[in-house]
Amino acid sequence: MSSPTGPASGLPVRMPRPRQPGRHRRPEPLAAPEGAPALVLAVPGLPSAAIRSLVEEVVSIARSELPGLDARIGYLDGDDGEFPTLQSILAYAAEERTARFEQARAAGVDAVEPDGPVAVVVPLLAGPDSALLRRVRQAVMDSRVAAELTDVLGPHPLLAEALHVRLSEAGLARADRARLFTVATAADGIILASVGGSEAVQAAGITGMLLAARLAVPVMAAALDEEGSIAAIAEQLRSSGSQHLALAPYLIGPELDPGLLEDAAKEAGCSAAEALGPYPAIGKLALAKYTTALGIAPPQPQGAPVR
Repeated sequence: MSSPTGPASGLPVRMPRPRQPGRHRRPEPLAAPEGAPALVLAVPGLPSAAIRSLVEEVVSIARSELPGLDARIGYLDGDDGEFPTLQSILAYAAEERTARFEQARAAGVDAVEPDGPVAVVVPLLAGPDSALLRRVRQAVMDSRVAAELTDVLGPHPLLAEALHVRLSEAGLARADRARLFTVATAADGIILASVGGSEAVQAAGITGMLLAARLAVPVMAAALDEEGSIAAIAEQLRSSGSQHLALAPYLIGPELDPGLLEDAAKEAGCSAAEALGPYPAIGKLALAKYTTALGIAPPQPQGAPVR
């Protein structure tokens, strides 16, 4: 028996550690609930070893943020061999859930028959692309699996951070304005390149405003998949006084057709940064879409200052 001040018997008793007060207290650890639906990343574009490596890194980031997460990858243009299709991944997840329930019942466990979605499907897209999203939705319907489809990852401040990092890595932006570090090739105007038509350009423009605030230079969005859009925005930026432009892809990578970015950079007469790729924010945002869909409330993904 113990008292609030310690053990009465003299034996050590593990007392609960009080939570640190204040805004900087350490968040309580969070794990995926038992039997939670799978997070399935819907990956656009023609699959390849490079794309698989990118997506696996995104999944690894999501798993590190939520231990116990069942995260899987489904390709829109998969072959059901090396690159499984979204339909087959969803069907397999449903079969596994049913098998687990039947095994539990057979073992005499008083298991509750699972209900609710088998999976939460998160499109691996920074911005809206109606054509690709229609294909994702159709693939979910064709699987005949109860799955919830989330929105795309952006717009979000973390994507502005990721764009800033990619530009600084290419020597096209200061890594840290506060340190007044001068980059000789720093751009004084940014073309934010998206795919998906006018809707994608509008969405990219929101993140573009956040990026402009970080860099203190004008940022304008343009469509890679609309003829003349990149050149028109480049001309508009130059006519307003920008002389050294840079192209920043508002794209993760798999949705980008080979050669499209290089052609756009030549059209605009400027250098281009790399696509967002497996930047940590991508995995965190994918997980945030998943947890929001399930009503789980982990700590919101926070960005780190660019150094």
